[in-house]
Amino acid sequence: MNEQKPVDFDSVESRRSTASMRRMTLSRRVYYFLGLPLLRFINWALLKTYRYQPVIGKEHADALLSSNTVSAPCYWHQHHVVCSAYMRTWLRRNYKLCFLISGSVDGEVPERIARSWGAEVIRGSANQSGALALRDQQQMLRKGYSIVTTADGPRGPKYEFKSGTVLMARIAGVPMVPVACAADRAWYLNRWDDFMIPKPFARVVVAVGEPYLVSRDVKIDEIEPHRLNIQRRVMSLMEQCEQALGNPQGHST
Repeated sequence: MNEQKPVDFDSVESRRSTASMRRMTLSRRVYYFLGLPLLRFINWALLKTYRYQPVIGKEHADALLSSNTVSAPCYWHQHHVVCSAYMRTWLRRNYKLCFLISGSVDGEVPERIARSWGAEVIRGSANQSGALALRDQQQMLRKGYSIVTTADGPRGPKYEFKSGTVLMARIAGVPMVPVACAADRAWYLNRWDDFMIPKPFARVVVAVGEPYLVSRDVKIDEIEPHRLNIQRRVMSLMEQCEQALGNPQGHST
């Protein structure tokens, strides 16, 4: 019998990762673990070639980071490559981040990339696993970590802000921080989110919106207007990014 290392089931990270690994076949384990160094190198190399434009709304990010205010940064799943890399610049300024990443096997690579940056990870989604996922998020927030979410993930519909992120931020009393990006040249994968991978040497711009706080006094059945409001804010930021690159039509359809 193969000897296995004991698992700390009280740990948020081990609980999520272990459940994911049980669903992974041997062939997929080999693919992810052997292919990960190559994927990380490709990701690193691509990011190095991008021509980053000045961040729109930089003052909002600077205010958060200088005050070390716990928050809930959120962006579209389509923008994960660029926006997660931008979040890494917050980590470099000693801002504690915890990424909420899909509990499926497809989340294995993003998890390891995030951990290599020094971030914490929760496996699940804003709308998955119910009270368990929400409890995990609240635990990390109480430890001073800001929770980064892909607001329409992990399976869409595209550009539809999930209520789970709003609920999490409301319960914790932390502001959501909308983030968006655009690239003048990119590949778009044929999947539900039109996942964007900027091409080498593309011009890339990121936008950060004003923090949006939902009061704890707001009742559960009163959350919908706030969900629509923050959704509009992320869409507006995306449009600003496209306009900054001279591409007002973008790839939003």
